[in-house]
Amino acid sequence: MFNVKFHSTQQLLQNVPIFKDLTDIEMEPVLELAKSRRYRAGTHVFMQGDPLQNVYFINKGRVKIYKTDFHGKEQIVNVLQPGDMFPHQGFFRKDECPAHAEILDEAMLVHIPIPSFEQTLINHPEISVKLFKVLGDKIVDLHNRLEEQILHNTYEQIIMLLIRLGKLYGKEEKDGWVKLHSHFTNRELANMIGSSRETVSRTLTQLKKNNLVYTDFDGYFKLHPEALEEELF
Repeated sequence: MFNVKFHSTQQLLQNVPIFKDLTDIEMEPVLELAKSRRYRAGTHVFMQGDPLQNVYFINKGRVKIYKTDFHGKEQIVNVLQPGDMFPHQGFFRKDECPAHAEILDEAMLVHIPIPSFEQTLINHPEISVKLFKVLGDKIVDLHNRLEEQILHNTYEQIIMLLIRLGKLYGKEEKDGWVKLHSHFTNRELANMIGSSRETVSRTLTQLKKNNLVYTDFDGYFKLHPEALEEELF
């Protein structure tokens, strides 16, 4: 049973970019640190301001990363899926958690203590190189999202959000359509770009009228990325 669990954890971790190219021998010190835990929906892995202690990897379920301002207004940073890791900025900083992490569906997470993980990275430079690449990709993504808010109106921001979600969580179907394999409410979409649920609802209604987006019988979004991109010009 232990070997099966060990193998399952290795499969999960090697789906993450920083580990995917490591050999079985190179994975051994990482697997020695990894621990699994089940979380119920609605619980928090950590709260904004908590001390950073672990790096988490999602084996099952979804995790919402969000921030709150002084008035309690929620701003969703991301909705993470199986195979994602968080927080990305916690490896080399003695800092506080920059956001809340809430379990959306019953989840199974693998966590690695940050101090032990940092020592492993020091001992294995090849892992460090891959980690820097992941952080670089995240910085580019955050820069692009900031640029979207500065240079584009809300209608365009919603379209670009849908295109981005299609790349992250979509599966291509026939005739250029992409189905999102994760549920997103209008409220969640609004919080991702700092808009209102009503604005997102009106925009989606317009996009559906233009045959650019629709919802299937299971409640999942289907969208046409190429047509959505043309809508931006």
